[in-house]
Amino acid sequence: MPNATLVLPRPGTAAKPGDEPQSIPAPSEEAFVATFGNLLPQASYLRTCHGRAAYYIFPATAGQPTTSSETPPTPRVLLIHGVQTPALGMQPLARELSTRFPHAQIVLVDLWGHGLSDTPLAPHDPPLFHALVEALLHELGWADAHFVGYSFGASTVASLAAARPELVASMVIIAPAGLIRSGNFSEVQRGYLRGGEGVEEQARAWILDWLEGGELVVPKDWKERVGRGEVVAKAVKDWELREHEGHAASVVAIFRDGGALDRHAEFAKAARTGIKHLCIMGEKDDVSSAEELQGLGLRNVEVVPDVGHAVVRERVQEVAQLIEEFWNRL
Repeated sequence: MPNATLVLPRPGTAAKPGDEPQSIPAPSEEAFVATFGNLLPQASYLRTCHGRAAYYIFPATAGQPTTSSETPPTPRVLLIHGVQTPALGMQPLARELSTRFPHAQIVLVDLWGHGLSDTPLAPHDPPLFHALVEALLHELGWADAHFVGYSFGASTVASLAAARPELVASMVIIAPAGLIRSGNFSEVQRGYLRGGEGVEEQARAWILDWLEGGELVVPKDWKERVGRGEVVAKAVKDWELREHEGHAASVVAIFRDGGALDRHAEFAKAARTGIKHLCIMGEKDDVSSAEELQGLGLRNVEVVPDVGHAVVRERVQEVAQLIEEFWNRL
């Protein structure tokens, strides 16, 4: 069970002299696969000063083209998931894109505190996640990548594009977090965001409840659905809360400091870089809106009708089709 009192350092917290970077280890791949099957490729691991992070390579399924006119526009693709559901939640989209772009090498990564990646005992601010992405690109030997980010992952892609545009060949931003305004929360809720002694247990409960839209209820038939090869996000979230000792603390820290809130300036700066982009929204998404993105300069926005924030999993074919059309125009 997760440690209910674990609170990660906040940005600006000075390390004590002699402190060494530490992390909370993630669960084993064997335990994850035993529960959710082999939907992902076997995990590879990246070791950094902040801990060990897992990533998954969908190798190209076709030989390299023989003429330059056949060179696909998206040979290197990195998918970045949102808060709570790890890389497994992006697996259906990754599989579909791999089918449509057989020459592409597609990689997913478990962000800190998710899936099979450790939880660093460090502030979970955007630079922590930028450093993870940069380290992974270096590990893969990639100078840049075509990024696909969902929810918090979309906010991470936008802030990375703003900070290190040379790393981003293009970006697909799906149902982005980052545009939620903390000023719209109540004073009590803003107190939970500030944190501090005496409020951390209530803050954790509120943040997890807010992200889920209520109590986390795992479908009774989740094992049968997993057995049929389905990704059951609620079951994955529940497993992480029970089995990944650092997960809940990472979720709270990401929501407070990682880029889920008040990142309008970073999105606008990403737009000004001129990086080719596509934004995909669910019509019923209440986290952000097409109008808001367009107002920040991200003009290429597509809206998928009759779906909410979970568009990346609930409308895989439509999302993949929009990405395919975008990549083919690059």
